[in-house]
Amino acid sequence: MKYFYLILLVLMPSKVFSQAGKIYGDNIRTLQVIVDENPLLPPVMELRKHQHIEISWDELSHQYHRYIYHIQHCGSDWTPSDEIFESDFLSGLNDQPVENYEKSFNTVQLYTHYSLRFPNENVALLLSGNYLVQIYEDGSSVEESVLEARFSIYEKVVSIRSEVSGNTDIDFNKGNQQVSLAIGYGTLNVVDPQREITTVVMQNRRWDNCVVLQVPNIRNTTGIEFTHNRNLIFPAGNEFHKFEILDVNRTAMGVDKMEWFEPYYHATLFPEKVQHNYSYIEDQNGIYVLRSSDDEDDEITAEYIWVHFILSTPRLPGGDVYVCGEWTNEPFDASCMMEYNDSKHEYEVAIYLKQGYYGYQFRQEDGATGRTMGDFYETENEYSTFVYYRGQGARYDRLVGYSKVNTGNN
Repeated sequence: MKYFYLILLVLMPSKVFSQAGKIYGDNIRTLQVIVDENPLLPPVMELRKHQHIEISWDELSHQYHRYIYHIQHCGSDWTPSDEIFESDFLSGLNDQPVENYEKSFNTVQLYTHYSLRFPNENVALLLSGNYLVQIYEDGSSVEESVLEARFSIYEKVVSIRSEVSGNTDIDFNKGNQQVSLAIGYGTLNVVDPQREITTVVMQNRRWDNCVVLQVPNIRNTTGIEFTHNRNLIFPAGNEFHKFEILDVNRTAMGVDKMEWFEPYYHATLFPEKVQHNYSYIEDQNGIYVLRSSDDEDDEITAEYIWVHFILSTPRLPGGDVYVCGEWTNEPFDASCMMEYNDSKHEYEVAIYLKQGYYGYQFRQEDGATGRTMGDFYETENEYSTFVYYRGQGARYDRLVGYSKVNTGNN
């Protein structure tokens, strides 16, 4: 038994990708990017509105690390905006130390919780668009970052009307959903929408399967429309599975058993099966919310636990199976890849996670959930639309519109 858990320790995630960022440091866990203290919100806020965004993470020790943050404005494709100066998008000084940190209290796994808020007394952000924040240790360089976090700031300039239907151009009320969009220019002076407007649509905040649109099928002097666009047909998937760990000594939602094997806590989830019929379950589309039974100082009192995920099914065609959510690796990372147990006829993986509420899906390496969870047009999904504008002669991509719509039963 002890050799098995030593192997698990070696397989702990060393590089994590998610919509909110990437983790490179071996001892970094639980990266969160939260707007206005609400973990249910996407990492998007409005320019010049009294909002703030907080980036936080844990380093798995009580040893202090002097972290420095570097802010970079990015284009619609998340590449750096090289044609503008730092002073164009940033008020204050870049490359400042992260001053908020606190050691974990009364936890088996020692960790230090670091947090960083924007705007702060040293920095304010001046332009709309995408922002990349890189965290690196004092004495190293930005290129040696231990993590990256990203978020977006938008201007409320264009109007966005979006509709989602199970009646698509390839099937009727089966396994897909199709998005239709109408974008009004508002006060923008758009001469060539195909060159000046970039529209990004994503399902459940997933950048790995987002659709980038530049050629509308309807255009006029006041706006553009994307209708009957096959690129905007998304597999509908199924409702997310979910579990919650509030107490390391008691089971809660989705948890079959809690156990202690020196030196870690272990939570085994109830096995899931491939669904062949749709059944509505209220979920939060793959988010993570930090919670514990004490409900006090969760950031430093919540425990880390090996969580064991199980998918009971014959071996599936179509590639490897991964556990995925907004909190996991995007794109897919080996730490969340499931191994097939031939004797038990199930996929298994153990992931080292902090106490809280989690939503998750089983996806294959092409991003699909059809063979692992099924695709049902009734599924409640969130669709987000980002509209970027770079007028003639402009030097950066403005994010001039953002909207989201939920489908289904919610």
